[in-house]
Amino acid sequence: MLQLLLLAALTLCGCHAESVSDDMQRVVGGTEAKSHAWPSQISLQYYSGGSWHHTCGGSLIRQNWVMTAAHCVDSNLNFRVVAGDHNLNIKEGTEQTFSVSAIYKHPNWNSNNVAAGYDIALIRLSGSATLNSYVQLAVLPSQGTVLANNHPCYISGWGLTRTNGQLSNVLLQAYLPVVSYNICSGYSYWGSSVKNTMICAGGDGVRSGCQGDSGGPLHCAVNGVYQVHGVTSFVSGYGCNVRNKPTVFTRVSAYISWISSVIS
Repeated sequence: MLQLLLLAALTLCGCHAESVSDDMQRVVGGTEAKSHAWPSQISLQYYSGGSWHHTCGGSLIRQNWVMTAAHCVDSNLNFRVVAGDHNLNIKEGTEQTFSVSAIYKHPNWNSNNVAAGYDIALIRLSGSATLNSYVQLAVLPSQGTVLANNHPCYISGWGLTRTNGQLSNVLLQAYLPVVSYNICSGYSYWGSSVKNTMICAGGDGVRSGCQGDSGGPLHCAVNGVYQVHGVTSFVSGYGCNVRNKPTVFTRVSAYISWISSVIS
């Protein structure tokens, strides 16, 4: 698959930044997120061996709809969605758990070629989330919005804290500024693997996405409000934090009309 590594949930999906050390729950250049700082973030989990396991991230975009990556839901598994969580290993009393009633992958998604794009899916929940200080709807960008190079953004997720490492039990975040399409599609970056329906962020060789963060959000500040501009899609096959190989996200603003048509 070119030089691409799908952020596949442990074996299925993912994406986060590298750990400073094994005994610190922090991301290189980032930190453990303040509890419930990103209230639209959800954990997509699958059932296996008598228990539930985190596989991907996602964003609550309606009270009964979640946006994630198509590659996160390619497998025929028993999924559930958990909103309002921070530490996956502790019952905090803020969680809301939902079974999945339907999954809609973009019709042009090709599971054999993530570089073709369209790595986006919508999950209809069995019930509606109750909005509170722990669970909120993501703010999506306007159709066609393209952020400038170096625009400030953050990735968040429970993904691996280092290449071939372990999932984080707490939600982590890392600062990943946007890398413009003109730069990211250059020969020394991703070249033709990146399409203009994608958004690149990071690439400093330290901070990145990794397995377990796939499908999760890229939060970007616009007019004082954090909007979800990206759905975590892929990183380099040589490792999560390879210099000049920014984490690549599905650009949400390219799919606003599709999202609206599915939900309506």
